[in-house]
Amino acid sequence: MNLKVEKTPLEGLLLMAPLSFEDARGYLAETYHKDKYKHFGVNCDFVQDNQSYSVRGVLRGLHAQLRSPQAKLVRAVSGEIFDVAVDARPNSPTFGQWHGDYLSGANLRQLFIPEGFLHGFCVLSETAIVHYKCSSLYVPDDQSGVLWNDKDLGIDWPIETPVLSDKDRQNLTWKKFREALKKA
Repeated sequence: MNLKVEKTPLEGLLLMAPLSFEDARGYLAETYHKDKYKHFGVNCDFVQDNQSYSVRGVLRGLHAQLRSPQAKLVRAVSGEIFDVAVDARPNSPTFGQWHGDYLSGANLRQLFIPEGFLHGFCVLSETAIVHYKCSSLYVPDDQSGVLWNDKDLGIDWPIETPVLSDKDRQNLTWKKFREALKKA
């Protein structure tokens, strides 16, 4: 199978690396194949693809939808990012724990993030293009988030002073997010 898969410490969160075929012209990589991914437990009907362009220092996240959770398959098309997922599934043994990995256009790695996780990333290269597949549609009124530097989560970001959107500056604390989860 042309896919290398590593389990992370968080149940269902997978680091995936499609194998590439290289020659003098460059490379070709199969970045998604439903049956192959299903073999490793990625059994999603992806319904929406998103792509972002960001400059060095931008941090997007941590985001989640509460009533219409999205599984995501995230990859950096170009540049390098530090991609983070936080287990926000209340009944999970790893609830409140995070995992981060470096994704880049060069390493072709992808992070599969199951439903019920918060997601965010920061850009480490001059620019980055990030593409991700989603298992449910974006619902603006269902969007929630947690502050990137919430001390209760203790995420070890490789950046100290990120560029944030106004919306991300207003994200909830982990404590308030947990309360919102109970009401969803």
